[in-house]
Parts: sequence; structure tokens; C-alpha cells
Amino acid sequence: MPPIIEINDLSKTYDDGFEALKSVNLEVREGEILALLGPNGAGKTTLISIVCGLVNATAGSVFVGGHDVVRDFRGSRSMIGLVPQEIALEPFQSVIDSLRFTRGLFGKKSDPKLLEDVLRKLSLWDKRDTATKDLSGGMKRRVLIAKALCHEPRILFLDEPTAGVDVELRKEMWDVVRQLKADGVTIILTTHYIEEAEAIADRIGIIREGALLVVEEKTALIERFGQRQMRIELMEPVESLPKSLNGYDLERAEDGKSLVYSYSAIGERTGIASLLSELSDAGIVLRDVHTHQSSLEDIMVDFLKDRA
Repeated sequence: MPPIIEINDLSKTYDDGFEALKSVNLEVREGEILALLGPNGAGKTTLISIVCGLVNATAGSVFVGGHDVVRDFRGSRSMIGLVPQEIALEPFQSVIDSLRFTRGLFGKKSDPKLLEDVLRKLSLWDKRDTATKDLSGGMKRRVLIAKALCHEPRILFLDEPTAGVDVELRKEMWDVVRQLKADGVTIILTTHYIEEAEAIADRIGIIREGALLVVEEKTALIERFGQRQMRIELMEPVESLPKSLNGYDLERAEDGKSLVYSYSAIGERTGIASLLSELSDAGIVLRDVHTHQSSLEDIMVDFLKDRA
């Protein structure tokens, strides 16, 4: 199946010389959730804006569902729903009227049943006649999503969708995103909340200073770049490590009461069994053992730091 979004050698340089994107190549699969991660100013919003036809690229091409975003703007834009970072709603307009207006902008016929379904999925039906100014911040975020969905797009861009939202509501929003995926919507998400990407994304892209550093399946990324550590607490402190342990990535705590063993998350051969055997042979008695797996946040921090 061809990608629903195809980005080729995309670059953006502004008049002041700032290079926001540097030859980005990316294919987005239909029906997936792709999370784009990176620090402020990395180029995430610029990339989204170009795909959505809001900003012109300096070089490269973008195709959405086979439509060139420049030569066939209407065709590509009709497939896209965009939820921006900023909450920009007409304050005195009711929720339902806001959706009707947005649907009309895309030239779609009136469909009360569809709008009701969208609002019910987002737990907004009971607020349909409420002016947007009277909604909470979280509810306003939901209205933005509803507006982005009301013309039945196949692709949804969520640019920092849970910014300023409390933890409980954020998890509710994750459930909404999962349901949208189940309905067949392709979702591209930018977020500063790493746990958000870890919870709902299928693939992760890391972008820094306009360059797309890596795009990979979430689980594969964690396995490939992640590290595991085993902390070994000792019955008696050791002054130094025996030479027989030199072949292991092993660190002794300053007080000598514990050892930390680092090993790759890839593969089944961790070296743990042989390490424990070597410790026993050296007369080192264990009190307890704890293991730790790198999180996506650990990997991202290390990834960006290594390329600084």
C-alpha cells in the first residue's frame, strides 16, 4: 500500500537565512499514529504547516493521498484535519455552530448526524449549544479536534494537543486518539510529553535543528537505542573489582556496597548469567538485584545529546 503522505527532500529557509528544515524525507503509512518529537524550534510545526499548505517550502515535494500539496492544494487539504497549538475559537459561537461553519468552509453538505457522532465521541454533545468562551481549556481542545474532524479527513495533525491540559484529561485525550485510529484516521502528533508518544504512537520520529534524525517503530527504537541496567546490592562492600570482571560493563558505587551492570536491550544474550557466576567465583555475595529499562525519554535525551 502506498504511503498516505510522502515527503521528499523537503527544505525550508526563511528570508533571514534561518534553515527551519533540512532535506527531510518521510513516508507516513495509512492508519498509523506517528509522533514527531524534538525540542522547541526543531522544525516540527514548520513541517506540519508545509504539509497542510500553510507555508511554502524552499525545496522538495509533498504528496498527500497522491495529491501534490502545491499543484493540487484543494485535493490534498480536503484530506487533512489540523488541530493547531493555539486555541483560536470564536468566543460567542456555539460548539455546534462552530462545526457547521467549518464543515461549510470545506464545501461539505449539512450532515447533522455526522456532527452529532463527532461530538459524542469527544464527549461534547451535551455542550453543543454552549458558547466556546464558557468552556474549560480541555473542552476547547476537544472542540478544536471536532472542528478538524467535521469534514471527514483521512489524516489528522495534532500539534501539541494536550498542552496545558491536566494529567487526567490528557489520558482521556489519548483514548480519543486511539479511537480515531480505530476508525481509520491517520494521525501525526507533535508533543513535548514523551510519555504521550510512548503511550499511543506506533512510530517515533526525532527531529532536531530541522533535520529528521530517525524514524522507527516505537518498540524497535527502544530496543535498538535503549540500555538496561542491573543494580546489584552486596552483602559486604568491596574495595575494588576483581580482574576477572574486567570484561563486563560494570561500575562500582562509591561506597562499594553495590555494582551497576549495563547491557544492551537487543537480543537474549545479556551476559547476566556469566556475570553472576563470576561474582560467585570471586566470593562476592549478593543481597538483592534490581533491573531498569531505558524509557523513550531516556533514549531521546541521549539521542539529542550525542548529536549536539
